[in-house]
Amino acid sequence: MQTITFFQRFENDILAGRKTITLRDKSESHFEAGETVNVANLETATCYGQLHILSVAWVKFDDLNSLHAQQENMTLVELKTLIREIYPEIQALYQINFKLL
Repeated sequence: MQTITFFQRFENDILAGRKTITLRDKSESHFEAGETVNVANLETATCYGQLHILSVAWVKFDDLNSLHAQQENMTLVELKTLIREIYPEIQALYQINFKLL
């Protein structure tokens, strides 16, 4: 089974169902709708559950809006700032919608 990792600071939001999407670059675009994956902390590799991938779609950075931010459990400014920290030059991302099992 594949594993998707998140920064440890997002664990509580994922477990509480407050974070329901993730935005990734092409290197992590291999996840597919209908797939179940383990979820783990990036820093420690500690697995803390499983996610069901609901959908994977392409989204332009400039098209990110308040709904994306809400699904990430942050403000739009926070979301765009974080993405620029992780992917400084990216113009489009893969939006992975998921549900905690």
